[in-house]
Amino acid sequence: MSHYPFSDITPKIHELSGLCEECNKIDPELFGKYEVKRGLRDISGKGVLAGLTEISEVQAYKSEGDQMVPCEGKLFYRGVNVEDLVNGFIKDKRFGFEETTYLLLFGKLPDKNELDDFCSLLADYRKLPTTFVRDVIMKSPSDDMMNTIARSVLTLYSYDDMPNDISIPNVLRQCLELIAIFPMISVYGYQAHVYYHEDESLFIHSPDPNKSTAENILHMLRPDSSYTELEAEILDIALVLHAEHGGGNNSTFTTRVVTSSGTDTYSVIAAALGSLKGPKHGGANIKVIQMFSDMKEKIHDWTDEDEVSAYLKALLNKEAFDNAGLIYGMGHAVYSISDPRANIFKEYVKSLSEEKGLYKEFQLYSLVERLAPEVIAKERRIYKGVSANVDFYSGFVYSMLDLPLELYTPIFAIARIAGWSAHRIEELIGAGKIIRPAYKSVKSRIEHTPLSER
Repeated sequence: MSHYPFSDITPKIHELSGLCEECNKIDPELFGKYEVKRGLRDISGKGVLAGLTEISEVQAYKSEGDQMVPCEGKLFYRGVNVEDLVNGFIKDKRFGFEETTYLLLFGKLPDKNELDDFCSLLADYRKLPTTFVRDVIMKSPSDDMMNTIARSVLTLYSYDDMPNDISIPNVLRQCLELIAIFPMISVYGYQAHVYYHEDESLFIHSPDPNKSTAENILHMLRPDSSYTELEAEILDIALVLHAEHGGGNNSTFTTRVVTSSGTDTYSVIAAALGSLKGPKHGGANIKVIQMFSDMKEKIHDWTDEDEVSAYLKALLNKEAFDNAGLIYGMGHAVYSISDPRANIFKEYVKSLSEEKGLYKEFQLYSLVERLAPEVIAKERRIYKGVSANVDFYSGFVYSMLDLPLELYTPIFAIARIAGWSAHRIEELIGAGKIIRPAYKSVKSRIEHTPLSER
């Protein structure tokens, strides 16, 4: 419950709210009349070109003559196929998030010495200011960890001797520090929350400089700091797959828009966190978990295709789960035939489900992944194919790792800070102009009326 004096929604607020709603309604037909691309996407779902980048490429179409036709989705970091990147470090039996971060920031794959030096640099930066945990994280802990992270990031501005310096060396230093400490402020924020609000024991484990980012998350989160090799390996893959996804995703575009204003790094990253928090962006995997929880209660036989299909149809018809008319985890703004991140994830999800004794749940996910596109095609008019996206499996992975729901979106942020940092630096180096798209006013002009005559 809010402790602010204006927390109650009074009758006057309801009255004013009605006025707000009435004066902000725009006729949907006007968007077509003026050729406004809602969501900055055209009728085919293709994004409106807003900039150029060398950081990553999302491929969902290929050229065949004069036509662009859907293809199996591919994702490239600095030109490197993410599938090859993952296969490379898995083959070497090492962790890959740090290598991925180096690639995104510096445009090339590091050699062993460069990678070792970079990991040591991150370990050195994996320190919070003295008393920061007590004075910032432990005070007024939030129910939402994304707000906790954003507040911590904004407060770090006060601890920086050069917070407004946007020279590339200083911004790089700031970004590396944030990349290093995001796991700490996320996990510590959660620990403070459960201590104060759920009356659980408080654990504040210091990060281990000899462990990877993924290992440190599990080490700091769990009371006994224990985890299996497979658990850390799969969490590391999750971080790699979420680290970057083109300049057009909402939080990365936010990063570039706010960066273009010339403001400081902390303000930029706080803005990106606010974007990622939204359920249409970073919070989607939570909805997948909640949907499957409802599904497992309502469906008697998880292997019965007719029963599963009927539930999926009920979802689309707003008759099941949250009545939103959505099958969460299915479909993507860009990909149509497949999301490469989901394809990479799936192989490792199967292994983890077997280790955790949850193979039947994995089979249900696989069945829904196969049946959902068929059900959607029958029930909806769609302009492109529908396939499972990365959120479809990531929530299941996090649940098998016993990660609390409160940390699902922060895990996304811990990964995506690498991509945000790369895009901030690219925007600072290459742009020079503030990003300012146009909006057309469709309000008719009216004469001013004196107060005494209103």
